[in-house]
Amino acid sequence: MAPEQRDDDRDEIVSAFGEAVNMTAGSLEKWLATDESQSVGQSDGGESVGHASGRRIVELLHTKKADLSDDDLAHMRKVTGYVHRHLKQRPSGDVTDTRWRYSLMNWGHDPKK
Repeated sequence: MAPEQRDDDRDEIVSAFGEAVNMTAGSLEKWLATDESQSVGQSDGGESVGHASGRRIVELLHTKKADLSDDDLAHMRKVTGYVHRHLKQRPSGDVTDTRWRYSLMNWGHDPKK
């Protein structure tokens, strides 16, 4: 892949991630410490996938764009895809205290914002 194409891809991934993740690192960290955050998601008895992703997102939000690794960019792409898919499954009615919202928030997106 040509360097300029790689830069375009990087910019696109970072931009899409920035749109999907609408929580700040600080607000996401506070959320991840709650019982509600830890009550949702798929796990094998340990930490859920979404909760672990949330911790990774906090790290990514603190990382300079130039310092992002290919692995970081791959996770950013995964987060963006998850948020977009999950938003399409929005339940009807007030979503304030729903597992659907809590799960999205673990991935850095608060649909109430």
